[in-house]
Amino acid sequence: MSDTSSAVGATVVQRWRTVRWVLLALVLIVGVATASAYLTAPREGGRMDPEATSPDGAHALVALLRDHGVDVVTATDLAGVERAASPDSLLVVAPTPYLVDDDGLRRLEGLPGDLLLVEPSSWTREALAPGVKAADATSFGGDPDCDLPEATRAGRVQLNLSATFEAVDGAAPLTRCYRGALVRQEQRGRTVTVVGTADFMTNSGLLQQGNAALAMNLAGARPTVIWYAANRIEGESDGATSIMDLIPGRVGWIVLQLCLVVAVVALWKARRIGPLVAENLLVVVRASETVEGRGRLYRSRRARDRAASALRTSVLQRILPRLGLGAQSDPASVVETVAGRIRHEPSAVQYALFGPDPTDDDQLVALSRLLDDIERQVATS
Repeated sequence: MSDTSSAVGATVVQRWRTVRWVLLALVLIVGVATASAYLTAPREGGRMDPEATSPDGAHALVALLRDHGVDVVTATDLAGVERAASPDSLLVVAPTPYLVDDDGLRRLEGLPGDLLLVEPSSWTREALAPGVKAADATSFGGDPDCDLPEATRAGRVQLNLSATFEAVDGAAPLTRCYRGALVRQEQRGRTVTVVGTADFMTNSGLLQQGNAALAMNLAGARPTVIWYAANRIEGESDGATSIMDLIPGRVGWIVLQLCLVVAVVALWKARRIGPLVAENLLVVVRASETVEGRGRLYRSRRARDRAASALRTSVLQRILPRLGLGAQSDPASVVETVAGRIRHEPSAVQYALFGPDPTDDDQLVALSRLLDDIERQVATS
């Protein structure tokens, strides 16, 4: 009894030593795959979101600005903008549908520093750039045609579909670039720049001609950039309560324990795979028996055409890869290649591979010998 227990214990230990490395490898693979998927997954966000790596995000532009020594402060609320604002700062207002509060717009209007409005809504433009009015939209890509330094250094750009602007009657003169898609005006002691599209500043738009240079020149004009991308109306909460917020905290631990129990039961009930066992076959069947049986069947039915077709098809399947030909090669190319390879008469090769069906058994036997000879010569050539 003790010998049996010792043998069983030794077997269990051997199996565990084998299985533990497999389990460790699986854990490592899953861990690496999970970490890679998390790190490389695009971070979604709104249009011109400074943290979003999606095509409409602005993470690439923000990273470029920081690499060039610009202090970029990201803000999602007015309090953060007001803390970072200074006379030497540039406030970039990203396109957002949430900037609709009159009080919030007045607070932005009273901040020091320059202002860059990117694809502003009419509500935002009228409040922060009252001397600028909208004109017709245009699909534009080309030269700046102005003396604005940021635009002239960038040169030709691809702005795609963009709104255009012009000065309000009686307002200060505008500097209009790219047919009015980019305008600049001095208002109340600060520079206000309005751009009719955000496409050239997004992650995908930076790759087009001149766009990265124009975006860097406009957004990096000051040592400090305040990137304001409102994701909610000022004063509202971050969002409605989700179902996950209603689940008690202990539920997560309960689910984890249940998963652990299921894993233990699965290991307990799993089938134990032992060593391979060699067994003697009850019946030994020759490999050629199928071929002989099919040959007798063809002979009994006098199906010489099918037998010849089977022989030719098999030979072609074996020699075509050796000749560098595909299964769809035309017969003329196959005959020419085979004849050139084995230095045989093309007519004989044509008859052997694609000729008429034999009319008697002697012709079928002769055809099989000819096919065997062609295949042998192709294989040894």
